[in-house]
Amino acid sequence: MAVEVRDVPEAKRYEARVDGESKVAGVAEYIRTTELVAFVHTEVAPEYEGRGVGSALARAALDEARASGLRVLATCPFIAGWIGRHPEYQDLLYQSRSKVSD
Repeated sequence: MAVEVRDVPEAKRYEARVDGESKVAGVAEYIRTTELVAFVHTEVAPEYEGRGVGSALARAALDEARASGLRVLATCPFIAGWIGRHPEYQDLLYQSRSKVSD
């Protein structure tokens, strides 16, 4: 099974399709700024669950964030969990630099 992932900036999401089908198998929605990309929701169609579609979405989106020099704010539980299981992507995580005064 081949999963193709592409960024659809006008929809603010990555879309995954399987084996050249026109149907969208999964999406990873985001909000992008000049410094970071916040992943807010990931969803895989039920018939594609457990077939690597979510992982393909996460990997492609995070690889593109790295290539663009963006930090990642993973508010989506799926993306956050995926990064937690793949330490090679943890350097992308956004860290607030602001300090709160006591």
